[in-house]
Amino acid sequence: MGIEMKKVTLLATALAMVTGSAFAADMPVKALKAPPPPAFDPWDVAFGAGIMSDYIFRGVTQSNHNPSVAAYFEPRYNVNKDLQLYVGTSAESISFPNRAAAEVDIYGGIRPTFGMFAFDFGIWGYLYPGGSCFGSQGTLAQGNCGTSLDNSQGAIGLPINGNFAKKDASFYEVYAKLNLNINDQWVVGFNEYYSPNFLNLGAWGNYASITAKWTAPSTTFGASGVGMYVSGEFGRQWLGTSDIFYGIAGDPLYSNGIKEPSYNTWNVGVGFTYKVFTLDLRYYDTDLSKGNCNAFTSDFSATNSSPGFVTPINGGANAATAFGSNWCSAAGVAKLSVDLTAMTNLK
Repeated sequence: MGIEMKKVTLLATALAMVTGSAFAADMPVKALKAPPPPAFDPWDVAFGAGIMSDYIFRGVTQSNHNPSVAAYFEPRYNVNKDLQLYVGTSAESISFPNRAAAEVDIYGGIRPTFGMFAFDFGIWGYLYPGGSCFGSQGTLAQGNCGTSLDNSQGAIGLPINGNFAKKDASFYEVYAKLNLNINDQWVVGFNEYYSPNFLNLGAWGNYASITAKWTAPSTTFGASGVGMYVSGEFGRQWLGTSDIFYGIAGDPLYSNGIKEPSYNTWNVGVGFTYKVFTLDLRYYDTDLSKGNCNAFTSDFSATNSSPGFVTPINGGANAATAFGSNWCSAAGVAKLSVDLTAMTNLK
């Protein structure tokens, strides 16, 4: 009897253990609570500065082939991960014909992204404060500074090369850009800019370009943290006809203004990055002749005169000789810059 009772007790115990395990297996397991995602902060600020051996804009030096410094500040508002609004300002040191103190830019726009397509639409204002008028045409309509301060300090005018410039060269452009992010290494860009009065010449301006950038794999320089890219751009600047200020006195065809020279420009370079620093080494050039470059830029530093520099808009049909400018010629530029964003670098 005792042996039978022990068997029954052991059997009941085993049954209870098996049944309890089955019930436990059927019970839902309570998942561990994940930490809440960080709150989305739509605001960010990009800012930075740079120093360069030459400030070149669309193939044309803005600093008389001398070094220039630059800085920018750009607040951003991210509506979501695919839509950004922004405004910004930047400044560059220059050496302009009107002796403006600096270039000060004010801009704003919107950057929508659709998968691999990154768009950018906006307006950009170029301001050149502190400029003063100079002209070599004295009291004639062409080059007449009127009551504005005249650098020439006389009716004949300076510089000796006969160029002249308005006191104010400020203008604005509207733009549309598209970057096609093919993969982690390749980006191709398309850009379009339009101004109704480029550089306040009285002539409309339209600039279109295509860009390409290849970024080296992050392991190219091992664990050093150094990155590298190669990039280039080919663009064309179309220009309309200037107002009478830039006309050629005594030339019936161009006395009311000149047809500003449209031209091609290109650049190619290599860059090296480390944390927030970038060193960019770049080659720039255009297909503008020295004569047309002189007419377009009003280069105050031009000192070389030659019959070979005479063009329909540089000197005119009756000129035996004219000055030429190297402001649109080939140039190599080294630029060291630092770029930061508040969300990435200041947290």
